[in-house]
Amino acid sequence: MTRIDPKAVVDPSAELDEGVTVGPFTVIGPNVQVGAGTRVGPHVVINGPTRLGRNNRIHPFASIGDDPQDKKYAGEPTRLEIGDDNVIREYVTLNRGTPEAGGLTRLGDRNWIMAYSHVAHDCRLGNDITFANSASLAGHVDVEDHAILGGFALVHQFCRIGAYAFCGFGSVINRDVLPFTTVSGHMAQPHGINMVGLRRHGMGSERIRELKRAYRLIFKSGKRLDDALEELRVLGKENPDLEHLAAFIAASNRGILR
Repeated sequence: MTRIDPKAVVDPSAELDEGVTVGPFTVIGPNVQVGAGTRVGPHVVINGPTRLGRNNRIHPFASIGDDPQDKKYAGEPTRLEIGDDNVIREYVTLNRGTPEAGGLTRLGDRNWIMAYSHVAHDCRLGNDITFANSASLAGHVDVEDHAILGGFALVHQFCRIGAYAFCGFGSVINRDVLPFTTVSGHMAQPHGINMVGLRRHGMGSERIRELKRAYRLIFKSGKRLDDALEELRVLGKENPDLEHLAAFIAASNRGILR
C-alpha cells in the first residue's frame, strides 16, 4: 500500500501508485505522477508537471521538476519525465523543459545520478547512465545509453555524449563526445577507446578491435573529418557500431571533441 509520512505535504491532485512511500517533510505538488514502488525520501521537493515511473529511489533533499533556469521561461506548463528504476541521490536537481525546445526534459531507465548532480532544462538522457558527484549538464544536452560522467564533469549546452563514452572527473566538455571513447581535461580531449567500459559490458575482442580501427581513422590518420567520415560510412555498412559512430558524427551541430 502507499505510505505517506504524516509530516509530508502531498497535493490532492498528485497521483501516487501502489507501493509508493513518501518520507517526512517531503513536498509533492500538483500535476505529479509517481509510479508503483517508488520510494521518495525525506526533504524531497517534486513539482509538476512531472511523471516518475516505477521503482525509482529518490534520496533526501533532491529537487525534482522545478522550473527551468532560463530567463525566457514565463511559467508555461513544461514537463519532466523519468523512467523506471533510477537512483537519484542527495541534492540532485532535475529541471523541467522550456517551450522553445518542446517543453520536455527526460530521463530513461536505470540511471544512477549521484549527489549534487544537475540536469538542466530540455536534456534527454537514455538508459543505464552514471553521473558521479556534482556532474552537471547545461540545457539541451543529450546523453546516450551507458555513458559515464565523472565527478564535477561539466557539459556545455547543446552538446551530446555518445553511448558507452567515459568523461573523466573534472572534464569541461564544449563539443560532442563520440560514442565508445574516453575524454578528460579542461578543456576535454579524447584519450582513446573506453576499453574498461566496453569490456565490462561484455564486448568481445573483435568488436573492440574494429572500434580501435575507427578511432585511429577519425583521430590519428591525419585525414579531414569529412574524408574520415566517408570511409567510416563504408565500414559501417557491415558493422552497427561503426554505423552508429558515423551517424553520430554526421548529426553533430557543435562539432566533436577531436
